[in-house]
Amino acid sequence: MNRDLVERKIFGTLRWLVIGVLVVVTVLPFYYMVLLSLRPIDKLLQDPGDLGISAGELTWSTYGDVLTSVADGGQGFLSLLTNSGLVALATVAITLILAVPGSYAIGRLRFFGRKQMHFLFLAVYLFPSILLAIPLFVFFTRAGLRGSLVGLTIVYVAQAVPVSVYMLRNYLASLPASIEEAAAIDGCNRLQTVWRVIIPLAAPALMANALYIFMIAWNEFLFALLFLVENRPSWTVSLGLAQLAGGIEVPKTTLMAASVILTIPIVLIFFAAEKMLTEGLTSGADKG
Repeated sequence: MNRDLVERKIFGTLRWLVIGVLVVVTVLPFYYMVLLSLRPIDKLLQDPGDLGISAGELTWSTYGDVLTSVADGGQGFLSLLTNSGLVALATVAITLILAVPGSYAIGRLRFFGRKQMHFLFLAVYLFPSILLAIPLFVFFTRAGLRGSLVGLTIVYVAQAVPVSVYMLRNYLASLPASIEEAAAIDGCNRLQTVWRVIIPLAAPALMANALYIFMIAWNEFLFALLFLVENRPSWTVSLGLAQLAGGIEVPKTTLMAASVILTIPIVLIFFAAEKMLTEGLTSGADKG
């Protein structure tokens, strides 16, 4: 046997071995979480390490308890999901509206200090979130926005815009200048070029940014705790999940059901936009 054949067999075997290990590491925790959410609490207490479950043991009552409103004796996660969805979608929309023209200006226009401004947008990430929490808390309290989803959305937008501009700038800088020149010959002004040409071409990058921003807003906990803790009706799912995790009287099956509910929207969005997300993450990687 020649060396090339041996290497192909060895690396072929190792490839599937590595894939198998990664699948187990990533899928097994989620499977166990779903399993615990569907098992009756008495069965869980008897054998918490059992990874199998019969169809007769499946129960959906835990999910009903999680989604039922607090007034009706449930955990009220349906309203928390609504709050998180509104905040996350608003953050995505506002961030992209601000980031697209900003990244276009830095990536396509020529002006003094363009490169310095490019890196200045990331300077905000030199400061830990906990360091910004106190001044933001004081400011939003005086502005009357503490305890509202509007104030939380503003904070998330301020966090997401710099990194979104940084990511989009690399993609827009990779587009050939001839595209804009052709649009100008057809009579498009700068805004029309951005709307009709640049944005359609940047759809994969925009999708990648949108998903990234959505995950930030959906899962964020520190600022949600800081600004919303006193207003229970405005809580997001991260606050609700933290409350369940800290409750001694809350069954772990309820906690797992809430965790599944928190995870499913991100998983569904990721798989729905997988192709565009992959293109967006890799496009523009060859130019800085």
